[in-house]
Amino acid sequence: MSAERRARWAGRFRPSRRTRRLAVGAGVSLVLAAMNGPALWGYAAGQYHEYAINRDSYKERNGHWAVVDVPRQYRINTIHAALLHTGKVLLVAGSGNNAKNFKAKSFRTVLWDPVKNTFKNIPTPKDLFCAGHAQLADGKLLVAGGTQRYEKLEGDITKAGGLMVVHNEDPDKPVTLPAGTRFTGRSNGKTFESKDALLVPRARKTGEGADVRVTASTARVYVEALEKGREHETGTTDNYRVDGLTGDDARNVYGIANKLSFDKKDFQGIRDAYEFDPVAERYITVDPMEEARWYPTLTMLQDGRILSVSGLDEIGQVVPGKNEVYDPATKRWSYLPKERFFPTYPALFLTDGGKIFYTGSNAGYGPADRGRVPGVWDVESNEFTEVPGIGDPDLLETSMSVLLPPAQEQRYMVLGGGGVGEDRRSTARTRIVDLHDEEPRFRDGPDLYAKVRYPSSVILPDDTVLTTNGSGDYRGRSDSNVLRAELFDARDDSTRPVADPLVGRNYHSGALLLPDGRVMTFGSDSLFADKDNTRMGTFQQQIDLYSPPYLFREDRPEIKDGTPRTVALGGDTTYTVQSAEPLARARLIRPGSFTHVTNVEQRSIALDMKVAQDGRVTLTLPKDPSLVPPGWYMLTVVDRKGTPSEAVWVKVPVAEDLR
Repeated sequence: MSAERRARWAGRFRPSRRTRRLAVGAGVSLVLAAMNGPALWGYAAGQYHEYAINRDSYKERNGHWAVVDVPRQYRINTIHAALLHTGKVLLVAGSGNNAKNFKAKSFRTVLWDPVKNTFKNIPTPKDLFCAGHAQLADGKLLVAGGTQRYEKLEGDITKAGGLMVVHNEDPDKPVTLPAGTRFTGRSNGKTFESKDALLVPRARKTGEGADVRVTASTARVYVEALEKGREHETGTTDNYRVDGLTGDDARNVYGIANKLSFDKKDFQGIRDAYEFDPVAERYITVDPMEEARWYPTLTMLQDGRILSVSGLDEIGQVVPGKNEVYDPATKRWSYLPKERFFPTYPALFLTDGGKIFYTGSNAGYGPADRGRVPGVWDVESNEFTEVPGIGDPDLLETSMSVLLPPAQEQRYMVLGGGGVGEDRRSTARTRIVDLHDEEPRFRDGPDLYAKVRYPSSVILPDDTVLTTNGSGDYRGRSDSNVLRAELFDARDDSTRPVADPLVGRNYHSGALLLPDGRVMTFGSDSLFADKDNTRMGTFQQQIDLYSPPYLFREDRPEIKDGTPRTVALGGDTTYTVQSAEPLARARLIRPGSFTHVTNVEQRSIALDMKVAQDGRVTLTLPKDPSLVPPGWYMLTVVDRKGTPSEAVWVKVPVAEDLR
């Protein structure tokens, strides 16, 4: 191009004053962007992410998360959550892993109505922090155990203390010793004081006349020295007299203690038990357990009784295999005749014939080499049949276990987990076992989205399982929270990612299915708040709701006559259902009761279904009480696209031949 033509071309396309201003502005913006690139890019990326996850097409594929608006006065450190047959959710904190709350006896329970989003404070009788809980046949929630005393590390202990075993040789009367009872060593002369009241049963007498034999009864209590200082600890076994007793009582009642020292003191449990009444909305005191328990698992048996297993006792030791059963008819507990040891919060599922399947999942306390092998436990005979093949067997602590839908297939899945105690290791493995196989054996399923401890898994009515959150290290240490979620399809054992959770959740977190098909997530108790572990973490009080993809479809089946009703095992019930698509199946889903990566309540049971031309649907329940333990259930119908109806409530009574 000649110089003349170049001049004419430049004149024709000379930018206007406005264009020059925009160009200068763009130049300045580029300079600013170079200086503030990460912040601007982060803001833009955040804005785009919000746009992307709120598109209809995204929600139809991945679902959507939302934050529950909880007024400040109802925000608690939710440790336990259970769905009640009223549709409300019981949120239990107790002292909420907060020693100041424990010292002030500030124990919290909140009742939440997810439909109205209303809240109510419930008076809480004891520190139910780290209790066990299970749904009862009549719809109440049994809550048993909790916290007697917080742990003390060696550097925090100022008084020597430990276990005092109190003996009573009197067969004619029990002995009650109040808190503050003093025990003085007959050899060492050192005095210790009990921290709690203690009932020592009467001695056991057998035989008659000259052949009569008396066996002393025993009870245990935690004692401390009266004063601070190393000089008050003991190193050998001694017999202790009980101050204040005289005559025969002084001879018949005495204490025996081994080492009373400055060793680390673990959390200590309580024996107290309560039924929460969802209608009266209050706790009702029932008989205490035989053993104090902190971190126990409660599992329903096929006749409606509740099995209570493991936990830390009143002196902070794992209960040594003394398991017991609660009878709702009498409100009383009784020991199983034989002992079997489990670590704390073991995942125990009711399975075929009333036996219990232990998946190997557990949380918290117990030796690494005892009670950690999966197997089927016959509670009546105490026979235990090991189930081999589980992947990463030394990484089962803080793993999640689920009875895959439908429950008839008796397939169980174990997800994630980590090493014993504060071990930094975790795993992305899932393991699946079919107990109906001739020789059941675990095999690996698809890997999770990451190596995680504390994942939360929830059975959905479309036969998928939502798994969300967790952390790669113990209690989210080193900023290891994982903001991922996925759906596992039990029909073909496939997985796919879905919308990412809004906040990290690890220790003291969980999730529950709600009757409308949404999933609530709660809690999280990170040890630290930064990657370098220099700032202490705070409890995550936010509650979130996940709406699965099926809630973003145009049409959803509707059960028109959904008044709660009672249906016996093997019985029929008929509903009028309005549905744009043909119905494919029906499910009976037991409401969850979640704490510490443990929810042995949830199960989804397939129902026989007959659909009439007039829209009436007749459903038939299975006859097996070990498949459908008594209690309230959510009933849903699902169309051929996998879209479930909102649930209606059905009560299944105790089987006639088991009453």
